[in-house]
Amino acid sequence: MLTLLSTLISFLMGGLPKLLDFLQDRQDKKHELALAQMQIQREMELRKLGFEAQERVENIHTQQLEIETKSAEKQSLIGAQQADMQAVYAHDTALNEGTSQWMKDLRASVRPVITYGFFFLLVAIDAALAYHGMKTGASFEDMANQLWDNDTQALFAAIISFHFGGRAFGK
Repeated sequence: MLTLLSTLISFLMGGLPKLLDFLQDRQDKKHELALAQMQIQREMELRKLGFEAQERVENIHTQQLEIETKSAEKQSLIGAQQADMQAVYAHDTALNEGTSQWMKDLRASVRPVITYGFFFLLVAIDAALAYHGMKTGASFEDMANQLWDNDTQALFAAIISFHFGGRAFGK
């Protein structure tokens, strides 16, 4: 049960940004609808008062301001993201300057080596426990329950679901 729960939670965590974007978009549309209703009411009142020309000028000016504001917000966000990524890439490039190729390869292999190291450590411990269990005459069912317990299943399912779930939602 813990395995299914952790798998479901991990898979859903990969899609959390998309869900938050959806909720934000929904809220934005609700806000825009309220603004449109307010504008319609204002337009009706202005028509009653005979200020149609002034309303049109104000409406055009408001639309221009909204367009400029949205464009500036998007450009600043995009610019900030680009600057952040360029700073990261520049830092990595600066660390590699003046180093030999084997040092660059070593730096690039840190995460995979650690990942493989922990995987092979798990395999080695499981192999040693299986050998000890066979040597002492433990049944296969007891060894399987000991080696592949709920905690190991949950950890494995969480890693796989988050990794592949995040990639599925990212596309």
